[in-house]
Amino acid sequence: MNCGGRLVDLSAPAVMGVLNITPDSFSDGGAFMDQDAAVAQAQAMADAGAAIIDIGGESTRPGSQGVDVDTELARVLPVIEALAPRLAVPLSVDTSKPEVMRQAARAGAGLINDVTGFSGSGSLEAAAATDLPLCIMHMQGTPATMQDDPRYHDVVTDIHEFLAERVAACEAIGISRDRLIIDPGFGFGKTQAHNARLLRELARFQSFQLPILVGLSRKGLIGYATGRDKDQRLAGSVAAATLAVHHGASIVRAHDVAATVDALALTRYVMTDSRGGA
Repeated sequence: MNCGGRLVDLSAPAVMGVLNITPDSFSDGGAFMDQDAAVAQAQAMADAGAAIIDIGGESTRPGSQGVDVDTELARVLPVIEALAPRLAVPLSVDTSKPEVMRQAARAGAGLINDVTGFSGSGSLEAAAATDLPLCIMHMQGTPATMQDDPRYHDVVTDIHEFLAERVAACEAIGISRDRLIIDPGFGFGKTQAHNARLLRELARFQSFQLPILVGLSRKGLIGYATGRDKDQRLAGSVAAATLAVHHGASIVRAHDVAATVDALALTRYVMTDSRGGA
């Protein structure tokens, strides 16, 4: 996939490193508000094997209220501008705001990741004009309300239908399929039973014949299953990443890049590379 001139090889599972430039994100809020710390973390994740660095300036944790466009720009643009010339891997911007999409693309971002699936006013048009790849995610409700009482007729079917509609909307505006990634949105308006079923049946989303991105790192499903606090979920996050790849994920979003890269290398070896020597 061509991400603004930097290529990502999706013939093997890729890891997307998470870099939150926020004071209140669920897992690492406040850790990388300092630009030097953010740049160092991005470099460390790239060195550990991340194929993409995903930069966000607005928390989308359950209950969050969001920030205005100027605040988000002030957080992400200096980091993108600092990293774009020094990292070989592409940068993704995690945003739902059209102006942030436009300015991040000009600053050097190579992918746009929108938790609303580019359903907000003007966002699809802004994203289309960048000529960058887009990650279309499903979310029920908004971050402020999404975990109040999420309900579905059938969680997998409903999300599949939403993603099909958004893919069609992208194609209708002239965005080619080779620019599209889909994400079922684990933890965004889902109960833990919904999340578990989505993971079990992730292969159903392969019918799109598009790369599937999953974000399970340190999330509530892992805490629910293990009883671990968010800073003790490394083993569960790695297990979830491995399951996701086994069921068809192409890109895994992760805070703990090195451990995830190793786990996916083993998964790929067992599933593919070792067969010739059996």
